[in-house]
Amino acid sequence: MKNTGGKESLIADISLLLVALIWGGGFIAAKVALSSITPFYLLSFRFLCSGIILYIIFFKKVIKIDRQSFIAGIILGLILYVGQTFQTVGLKYTTPGKQSFLTASYAAMVPFASWLVIRKIPNIYAILAGFLTLIGIGFLSLQQNISIGFGDSLTLLFTVVYSFQIILIGIYARRNINPINLTTVQLLSAGIFTLISALIFEPPMHVPDIKGIYGILYLIIFNTAIAFLVQNAAQKYTSDTRASIILSLESVFGCFLSVLLMGEVFTKKMIIGCIIIFIAVILSKIDKLHSMPIR
Repeated sequence: MKNTGGKESLIADISLLLVALIWGGGFIAAKVALSSITPFYLLSFRFLCSGIILYIIFFKKVIKIDRQSFIAGIILGLILYVGQTFQTVGLKYTTPGKQSFLTASYAAMVPFASWLVIRKIPNIYAILAGFLTLIGIGFLSLQQNISIGFGDSLTLLFTVVYSFQIILIGIYARRNINPINLTTVQLLSAGIFTLISALIFEPPMHVPDIKGIYGILYLIIFNTAIAFLVQNAAQKYTSDTRASIILSLESVFGCFLSVLLMGEVFTKKMIIGCIIIFIAVILSKIDKLHSMPIR
């Protein structure tokens, strides 16, 4: 039973709010980094360095990893590689604010992915959340010719992959696989997959400019390693419901920071779409909550 009262609970909630802020800033950092480094090289730096950091911190646990955890980590690493490829390439063709809210729509897709994978029928909240998500995406992304931009389309593909990743993590969690071992192998294997892709599909890497380096360091240190450590520590002292809703604020932070730091402009139609998607995200968490994988 989690301790959800008193000073520890307050500190935990504030810590998770910090994680949501860090994740929101990650959209800005990635956009900045992509101005001076190609997507696969960016992802390979992020995942390999983050995985190495976790390996060093939790060396005594990771060194004892069993075969089941190792294979599960590689499978999740492959899924992470596919999903993050969609998201990162998509970010080159859309704005950080729009992507932050489109990414948040994964929460409404999870129950339907669960229906396909483990045959669990979505409840009324999930169905309503899914319907609202489609409406919100329409307001946010549909252009005058009733088409969705290339970057937004890739981001939506990411949310589909991400929702299946959550289901798979839930399956592994029920097998009592150590989450630290699982995440470390997942990051390292995703880093290897993206590095191979970079060497095959992208031109030789040039040294990023100073802004690009700052963006890469932010993604490695804050968006992945620190956020993972803080989240896992904080969720011991607060409820799953509160944790999930607080972490959903990453879309709000991402939008706010994009407007503040990058001058992104939101039309009234786009703002309505963001609000509808955020309502759908909260609604999708009313009945049952899901594990939060790597972002």
